[in-house]
Amino acid sequence: MSESSGDTGEATRILYIDDDEELALLMRKNLGRRGFKLEWASDGATGLAMLAEGGIEAVVLDHFLKAETGLDILPRITAMPDHPPVIYATGSGDTSIAVAALKAGADDYVLKGVSPDYFDLLAAALEQGLERARFRRDTAQAQEVIRQQRDHAEMLLAEVNHRIANSLGLVGALIRMQSSMTSDQVAIDALQETQMRINAIASVHRRLYTNRQVGTVQVDEYLSSLLTELEASMRDEKRPHRVVLTSQPVNLATDKVITLGLIVSELVTNAFKYAYSDGSPGEINVIVEQDSDVLRVTVEDGGRGFDPLSPAKGTGLGTKILNAMAASLKAELVYDGQHSGTRAMLVFTAN
Repeated sequence: MSESSGDTGEATRILYIDDDEELALLMRKNLGRRGFKLEWASDGATGLAMLAEGGIEAVVLDHFLKAETGLDILPRITAMPDHPPVIYATGSGDTSIAVAALKAGADDYVLKGVSPDYFDLLAAALEQGLERARFRRDTAQAQEVIRQQRDHAEMLLAEVNHRIANSLGLVGALIRMQSSMTSDQVAIDALQETQMRINAIASVHRRLYTNRQVGTVQVDEYLSSLLTELEASMRDEKRPHRVVLTSQPVNLATDKVITLGLIVSELVTNAFKYAYSDGSPGEINVIVEQDSDVLRVTVEDGGRGFDPLSPAKGTGLGTKILNAMAASLKAELVYDGQHSGTRAMLVFTAN
C-alpha cells in the first residue's frame, strides 16, 4: 500500500496510458487489489489532459499506441512541473527502447504481461517510483527552507553591517568634531589617526553591506575605496601626495581584510606624514599580489627612507599597532633596506 493511501484513506491514483482496453480493465482489477486506483487513457492527448487536471500520482505508459509511441508522449510528461513518476511498459524485448525511456525521464520500466507476477512487479515499480518522488519533493522543500533561512540570515547580517558602519561613521564624526575643537597639534594628530583607523574598519562593513557579501571582501575594491578616502583626507598643500594602488582581484576573509586595512592605513599615513619634505609632491604605491594561497602586500614610497631601528616618531602607537596586526595574520612586517625610499612588505596566507 502506498504512503498517500495510508495517509488519506484513499487509493493512490495511477494513470494508465494504453490503447488496449481489455488490458486496461485487467490492470485496474489487479492494481486495485494492491492499493491503487487506475485511471485509463487510450491515447497520449487524453492522458496529458488528465494529467493537467491534477491528482495523478504516477503514470504507467505503454510503448506501442495506435498513432504514436510512449516515447513521443514521455518528454511532454516530464516537461510538466513536478511531474509524477513514470513507469514505462513495453512488450518488446528490445532493451534499446527501455534505455531510451530511462534517458527520456522514465523512473523505471517493466516488460508487459498478464500474469500475477507482472502485476506484482509493476506494483513494486510504482511504489519505488512514488517513494523516489516523495524523496525529491521532501528534498526540494528542505532546500527551499534552507534557502529562505540563508536569505534571512544574509539580510540580518547585511543590516548588522549597515548599523556597524553607521555607528563607526558616527564615532569618526565625533572624533573629527573633537579634533576641530582642539588646539594641541599632538592631540589633533592622534585624533586624526584614530579617525583613520575607525574609517578603515567602517569601510569593510560598508562594503559587506552594499555588496551583500557574507564572510569575504574583494581586497582590490576595498583598498581602492579606503585609499581614495585616505588620500582625500590627508592631501593638502603641505602634503600633495598621490596614492597608487596596483592589485590583483583577491577575495579575503572579513577579519583578515580588517587587519590588512589597518596595516595599509598605518603605512600610507606614515608615508604621507614622513616620507617627503613639506610641499614636495610624492607617490605612495600599494601593491597586492597573490601566488597560490600566499598574499604579498607592499607599501612603498620614493622619499627620504625609514630606519625601523630608529626611535619612533610621535607616540609610537602606530608601530605597536602594525606589529600587533601583522602578528594576528601570523606574518611579519619586513622593511627592504635596499630600497631608495621606504618599502614595507607583508606576506601571509590568504586562506
